[in-house]
Amino acid sequence: MMIRPLSRLARLALLPLIALTPGLWTQAAQADERVPVTYSNAGSPLAGDFPFSAAVRVGDLLILSGQLGNLPGTTTLAPGGIRAEAKQVLENIRHILEANGSSMDRVVKCTAMIADIDEWADFNEVYVTYFPGPKPARSAFEAAGLAFDARVELECWAAVN
Repeated sequence: MMIRPLSRLARLALLPLIALTPGLWTQAAQADERVPVTYSNAGSPLAGDFPFSAAVRVGDLLILSGQLGNLPGTTTLAPGGIRAEAKQVLENIRHILEANGSSMDRVVKCTAMIADIDEWADFNEVYVTYFPGPKPARSAFEAAGLAFDARVELECWAAVN
């Protein structure tokens, strides 16, 4: 019986599991040195020192940390409620993507966290303007207690190259 190595895509899909399992991360990194990992704060709209990277690149995949609708260089949210924050969060995401060699049309997955699910339709009105063609895969849920009392937080994954 021949055991075939995992494809590159299969290895990337296993990264969250590997990261949570002590010892496996080192083994996975040693198994394929061709998958580079780069940590970046390029394009980050936040001011200050926070305990996360704005983006992490693993091979040809760029994983963004959850972003808020804060005005660039501050922790102040865009005034005007969910629509204004949604527009700003998507602009912040666009900026990080472009600073790291990707773009909005390369986004493949988003996770939306919304403080009040009753504002879902308002968020979607803005969201679809940033993805006019095929839409990324998306998960969404209501979340209480977002940082800085934000109305929305959005995390995206995008292809690079």
